[in-house]
Amino acid sequence: MNALKNQVTLIGNLGVDIELKSVKNDRKLARVAMATNQYYKNREGELVQETQWHNLVAWGKLAENMEQCLGKGDHIMVQGKLVYRNYEDSSGQKHYVTEVVVNEFLKISKTESTSVAAA
Repeated sequence: MNALKNQVTLIGNLGVDIELKSVKNDRKLARVAMATNQYYKNREGELVQETQWHNLVAWGKLAENMEQCLGKGDHIMVQGKLVYRNYEDSSGQKHYVTEVVVNEFLKISKTESTSVAAA
């Protein structure tokens, strides 16, 4: 039951290509922005699209797989956990960041689906 306490599932589209870089001890880190859309009718009866952007992060072999399999515009589903962090920039201003640390992803397309989980 502990795994259910901080779990998020999102379905959306990648807004950019995945940025893959090496960090300490040549560990791989992937970062990408994902858009999810919600549709509703306003008071005038017009259909409105609301887009939310989510920062995705993946580590290790999963990061490498995401970079190899996914690109800008791909329609995907991710499962992971929410992480909140903050940092101070060089001018001393504090920034707050919310990220989804990805444990598993599924590429959704009309012809095939590919599921990959963290090891």
